[in-house]
Amino acid sequence: MSSNYGHVPDDKLALYQQLIDAHPDIELKGGTKLPYTSHGGNMFSQLTKAGTVGLRLEKAEREAFLAKFDSELLVTYGTVMKEYVAVPDHLLQDTASLLPYLEQSYAYAKTLKPQARKRKS
Repeated sequence: MSSNYGHVPDDKLALYQQLIDAHPDIELKGGTKLPYTSHGGNMFSQLTKAGTVGLRLEKAEREAFLAKFDSELLVTYGTVMKEYVAVPDHLLQDTASLLPYLEQSYAYAKTLKPQARKRKS
């Protein structure tokens, strides 16, 4: 699989795509930018330039994930994404084990207020 996303590592993109494909209601987005998923204009997962997948989780689920996987909050472009956990590489390689966390992330996104759409001039 060749990346259309600039400098995203192809192996990580393939694993991220495999994860997204495992959920029938979620579609990978991103065009020529970094790949991500969103619902109602709210992003809930992403693949960074460095090849790290981030999942947006509500507070209790986020804290449990960080403790269980000895993970950290996602950092992208030098910014700590306070609602996102960084998925460890070993977990990214295990779609079946990671899928419930993607489902939690999607469920959380559904609770967020939809983003206002920008009007084209």
